[in-house]
Amino acid sequence: MSSELVSQVTDASFEVDVLQSEVPVLLDFWAVWCGPCKAIAPTLDAMASDYEGKLRIAKVDVDGNHATAMRFGVRNIPTLLLIKDGQVVDQRTGALSRTQLDDFVAKVL
Repeated sequence: MSSELVSQVTDASFEVDVLQSEVPVLLDFWAVWCGPCKAIAPTLDAMASDYEGKLRIAKVDVDGNHATAMRFGVRNIPTLLLIKDGQVVDQRTGALSRTQLDDFVAKVL
């Protein structure tokens, strides 16, 4: 269901996949059982295609990657972090619309 352009990030791969990314990253903390997470997945897939080469979309399954979720104090999902040059630029919680997501990522593009 997820686009091949959306990266699945783990605790082990986080440093390389996100913090060392050459392009900004929209990081989605999610879980299989989360309804709002499922609701925004198609939008994130479309964004991965639309922003290819300019922005990376990455997902962290909070159930299997506790260290990364704890590192950023994730308590509710979906939590979206916008990361550029290894630093968190902004954060949002909840299922955002495409317009809200486009406005959110515009800060780093």
